[in-house]
Amino acid sequence: MSRPTFPSPAHEVRDLHGRRYRLGEADRELLGYSRAWVPWAAGLAMLAAGVGQYGYAVLLPALVSTQGWTAGEGIWVLAVWAACQAATVYPVARLRSRVRIPPAALMVAGALLCATGLVTLGGSDSLALVMAVHALLGGMGAGLVYGTCVSVVSRWYPEHPARTHFASGAFTVGSVPLVVLAERFIATDTPGSFLGAVALVVLVLVGAAALLLKDPPAHWWPAHIDPRLWAVDKSVNPGLRRNRPAIRRYAPGEVIKLPVAGVLYAAMMCASGVALFNLAFVGVFAVSYGWGFGFAAFVVGVLAVASGISRAVAGWAGIRFGRTRTVCGALVLAGAAQLLILAGGQYGLASLLLLGCFIAGSSAGSCYALLPELVEDHFGDREGLPNFGLFYGAKTAGGLVGVGLAATFLVPDGYATGFGVAAVVSLVAAVLLGTLRRPGLPRVLVPDSRRPFD
Repeated sequence: MSRPTFPSPAHEVRDLHGRRYRLGEADRELLGYSRAWVPWAAGLAMLAAGVGQYGYAVLLPALVSTQGWTAGEGIWVLAVWAACQAATVYPVARLRSRVRIPPAALMVAGALLCATGLVTLGGSDSLALVMAVHALLGGMGAGLVYGTCVSVVSRWYPEHPARTHFASGAFTVGSVPLVVLAERFIATDTPGSFLGAVALVVLVLVGAAALLLKDPPAHWWPAHIDPRLWAVDKSVNPGLRRNRPAIRRYAPGEVIKLPVAGVLYAAMMCASGVALFNLAFVGVFAVSYGWGFGFAAFVVGVLAVASGISRAVAGWAGIRFGRTRTVCGALVLAGAAQLLILAGGQYGLASLLLLGCFIAGSSAGSCYALLPELVEDHFGDREGLPNFGLFYGAKTAGGLVGVGLAATFLVPDGYATGFGVAAVVSLVAAVLLGTLRRPGLPRVLVPDSRRPFD
């Protein structure tokens, strides 16, 4: 008769960098099911929460028409929503790194706020009410869902960042059903019932995902990979071939004092500003040059879907070529995409406009996908991702400047000014990222060969 087997006791090890890893517990022991369910559940919730940003952008030209707003007013709603969503991610990550709040509680709160915002958006033509409920509260709700999902997936897959890319990419895909249904929305006389149905779907999807999302123990690591080898062996961890790890883990209070943190924040503010500018303006831009609401929705859908699907490719490219180089290259392409979009609209070339949107969306997706690893490479952040939340918050300033101020000052003078400035800002972001250096590394001076030892 064979003896019963028991799970090995949990124990912690440290790698040469001093990072802690908890071994000995299988995912099925902790969850009752495979951890493979976690990114799918998180992706489902992110798909629903992203409707407030990407779905709103798809319907923006039609919403402006049905609600009686100016284009600038409708765009400011998107700017405030994006700013509130991004500003919520860091507090969520910081709180979850200190207090073990169940993910389900934050997910349910986020779902209720998102759904309430969508109902208000469809049922009221008061800009002030929509701004307060949909943009402010709905944006915060989406930030709760986004921050929770990203941190839960990163905790269950510390060795596999692509799973986090998958979850964040799903945030953009929620726009796809609205692209298909855009013509029906335009034709209906009751936008409230349409968006009310969308709100119900958001509640159901995020609620279902909340049932499956649970946190592992702190510093949990899958037992089939030796974390000490992972920290040094390039055959075990291919990401080390082109990306060096941080010298040590910096706490958020230390990060904000480092000059390199200001450079990365400025670069991400520029990158997110350009990404949100494109999302907010390409639909309105297409309508202004004679295309219909249906085509405008399709153009924004291409931008959003490209942002989602590019994240898996960005992860591979970051391993193959280096994450900083990949993001710099994506930003250069984003600059060129602005000119393609502008030329496609002004000369009535739909194929050129769609190509520019695809490149711009792919570039934005690459930046957002690789940001957690860029932060980890420089500041050593992982558990709960509080440092990532700091830099993701650059989207707040990027949204207000790249969308709100652009609607007020740039676009009234002509779209050429707006897309031209966006191209320059994207290149500035690439230059800033190219100057990044890991904090803590000494500057090694090459000795003068003419005076080697004096």
